Amino acid sequence: MKIDDLFNILHNSLEYKNNGKKISLKDMANSFGVSMRTYQDWKLGRAKPQAASIVMKMLGQLDDDEIIRTVRKINKLEEA
Repeated sequence: MKIDDLFNILHNSLEYKNNGKKISLKDMANSFGVSMRTYQDWKLGRAKPQAASIVMKMLGQLDDDEIIRTVRKINKLEEA
């Protein structure tokens, strides 16, 4: 699994959720609290945050319903 593939898939999924409107690298980076350069490096595969790969592998071991429940729990932590 290549990290840049993960970030591209997720970026495209978020754009799809945004009614197909493009989301700039800067806006995406700001929404996650990282610099545009850092996000760009992740998206291009020049930098590989190891945690992202591990998280995706862990999620990949769950069933679809379990993934949804897990992500909802994570989102609730963000809201707190």
